[in-house]
Amino acid sequence: MKKTSLSVNLNKVALVRNTRHLGIPSLTRAATLCLQAGASGITVHPRPDERHIRADDVRDLAVLLQAWPEREFNIEGNPFHNLMDCVRDLLDRKLPVHQLTFVPDSEGQFTSDQGWSFPADADRLRPLIAQAHAWGLRVSLFMDAEPQVMAAAKAVGADRVELYTEPYAAAWGGPQQATQLARFAQAAQAALAVGLAVNAGHDLNRDNLTAFLKQVPGVSEVSIGHALIADALELGYSATVQAYLRCIDSAFAPARSG
Repeated sequence: MKKTSLSVNLNKVALVRNTRHLGIPSLTRAATLCLQAGASGITVHPRPDERHIRADDVRDLAVLLQAWPEREFNIEGNPFHNLMDCVRDLLDRKLPVHQLTFVPDSEGQFTSDQGWSFPADADRLRPLIAQAHAWGLRVSLFMDAEPQVMAAAKAVGADRVELYTEPYAAAWGGPQQATQLARFAQAAQAALAVGLAVNAGHDLNRDNLTAFLKQVPGVSEVSIGHALIADALELGYSATVQAYLRCIDSAFAPARSG
């Protein structure tokens, strides 16, 4: 089984930088250290209000990733807001983009907190997914862990789904942990059964990541930002990325006999 990739979301680095006008901390430096430590890619979520990631950050990171052709650039956002214009700008500049993650957040939303709704969003999403495919890009849809809607996500043309994992993280260590894990496993199985690849993200951390990957089948990629950047404040980027990679390795390690 292919090991899960780790994409580092740099939004919170930009959020700290934006509190002053000094240009620190540097997003490109953060990305470089994470990539050097073994991260498989970089994720950003540029919102219309630019409260963290800005348009020039997206361009700067894409330029950086030209030197890392084996790593991926994942851009998240609402395709009905600024996402498609942002991506078009990169493509016009011949800069790399690999995956678009469509997220149904409102312009002023604090953080992403729900997935797309089917069949309600199907007709709106279909032409935008087709546009992304015409650009040669993979599309992942941010989805709640509902097995019954995975076929609909596939029908509109999605290549992957990103399972919204906050309910699992909130249940971690409590009586609902096993129930949530079973729910996410069923959703992943349903996605895989219709030909979708599976990503996951939101509130995954060093405590809950290994258990999630052990129980939820076929997760191609996890995108982790808030917890990883918080850990990096104490441990540094390199040590933190390596710690998360060990969590992933632990999930894929052969079970010990006896």
